[in-house]
Amino acid sequence: MLDGETATDVSLVDELIRTQFPRWHGLPITELVHGGTSHALYRLGSDLAVRLPRREWARDDPAKEAVVVPLVAPCLPVAVPEPLALGEPALGYPYRWSVVRWVAGEMAPVEEVGADTPLRLASLIRALHEIDATDRPWTTYRGRLDARDNDDAVRSCIAQVGGDPRLVAIWDDALNAPRWDQPGRWLHADLHVGNLIFTGGELTGVIDWSSAGVGDPAGDLMTAWLYLDERGRKVFQREMGEYDDAAWARAKGWALHLAVLALPYYRETNLFLAGIASRTLDQLCPGWDD
Repeated sequence: MLDGETATDVSLVDELIRTQFPRWHGLPITELVHGGTSHALYRLGSDLAVRLPRREWARDDPAKEAVVVPLVAPCLPVAVPEPLALGEPALGYPYRWSVVRWVAGEMAPVEEVGADTPLRLASLIRALHEIDATDRPWTTYRGRLDARDNDDAVRSCIAQVGGDPRLVAIWDDALNAPRWDQPGRWLHADLHVGNLIFTGGELTGVIDWSSAGVGDPAGDLMTAWLYLDERGRKVFQREMGEYDDAAWARAKGWALHLAVLALPYYRETNLFLAGIASRTLDQLCPGWDD
């Protein structure tokens, strides 16, 4: 465990289910090893999962996802982890937690999925962006109107990963690009390999909606560098042709933001997340670490 993590185990989950949702008690419980750091995840029977925040910064995620996921799910062409119940702190566990519908499938790198994946990603994002966001507050994380409040942190992290001036130029271009001047749109804002679910090479699910919110659509366009390769990126950008050069500059900035903040933080503690960050930098700036 990393510093600040709350410990969980099968016996804790079993007692939480027994005392709060006895209708599911007795189903087999299996801890799932995954690359994320914010939540512990347990399979409950064959159709359910239990999701427990294990970091303070994730404490509000179950309640947030209980609102956001049912709102967006009917409009999307993929499966999402439908929230079924919201648990309360108990038995020494300090946070609210959730029981969600299990999303079948597997994670897969872009090299191992269907050639139509860029088209399916574009379809997913268009469907998400078309959901009415009238009167919804803008997200305060990725996709916010202006990223300048993270300027010092991003520049410091660029220096920590070698200081390639091309990375600085990408960040400068993002900050200097015209801001999004239309109503905010619904975003997932974390479309990387750890959150995309495939069945037989076909995109069939998207998990982890804890970063979702309303904001600049560039917060989803950044999947062009977070997940896709150069070939797929060209197809994806063509499909998302409604967005101008400024939107793509901001999207590159958000991808850079995620990658350079994550890589120094996770390089020694989480090889999965560090790998996502490193690969994203490769897509943004080939040879950045030479």
